[in-house]
Order: sequence, then C-alpha cells, then structure tokens
Amino acid sequence: MAKSSKGSIIGRLQAAARLSRTALAERLLDQGLYAGQDKIMLALSRENGQTPSQLAEKLGVRPPTITKTINRLAAQGFLEKRASEEDARRAHVYLTETGEQAIRAIERSVRKTEKQALKSLDKKEQKALSRLLARVEANLSKNGRPLEDEEMEEGA
Repeated sequence: MAKSSKGSIIGRLQAAARLSRTALAERLLDQGLYAGQDKIMLALSRENGQTPSQLAEKLGVRPPTITKTINRLAAQGFLEKRASEEDARRAHVYLTETGEQAIRAIERSVRKTEKQALKSLDKKEQKALSRLLARVEANLSKNGRPLEDEEMEEGA
C-alpha cells in the first residue's frame, strides 16, 4: 500500500523545506529583503567580487535569474557592480556598506529560523538529523557527496 505524499519521507522533507523557506522569507522581509536575495548576499560575504556567472553556478540558478536579483539588490543599495580590471566586458558584484550591515541581519534571521525549526529536538537529535540529511543529500546529489558547510548555508 502506497503512502500518501504528505506521509512519505520525501513529502515531509518537501513540506519542511517549504515551511522553513516561508519562515525565513518572513524574517527577511522585515529587513527589506526578498526570498533568494539572502543567498546572493551570503555568497558575497564569503567571497566578495564574484561575477554573476560565478554566483549563478554556486547557487545553482540560471544566469538571467541572478542578473535580475543583482539588479534589484543594487537598486536597493545592497550591492554594486564594477567592471573587471582585467576585462571591461565582465562585471564583478560587491556588497556595499549597507549590504555588509545587512549580512548580520540575514545571519540572525537564519539562526532564528533554524532555532524555531529545531526547538523540540535535543542536541543529540539535531546532530543525528544533520547527519541523516547529509546522507540524503549525498544520495540525491550529482556527484554523490553532501554539500559542504558553506554550500549548505547558501542553500538554506
């Protein structure tokens, strides 16, 4: 007998992911940010001055999506684009001072969302869940390995 999609493990993973994204999006909106913008900003906080192509590849999204989001973040004053010193046809994206200040708020929002999600789990259960999810990721990933910590943060 087949389980309903809501009762299946993959259904529960999808529901938990959707709910966590919604909770984080609500917190980010309080900071003037929209869902997905945080991922670009966090990637730049780890390595400032990336090209849109580099960001798209690291975040697993299409270049037009990245370009649109970068333009919105630039209009909001969080990012700026600068021509490459080596090749003026290429642009690099940098956090502005406002963007750097917003990183702390983004990180705080991520921590609060994680705390909310895990509040009924003790430390041992949290570690076990993390290990199990890493194995699930490895099973589903193209290269058969779980994401690195910085990659997980980007996809959170």
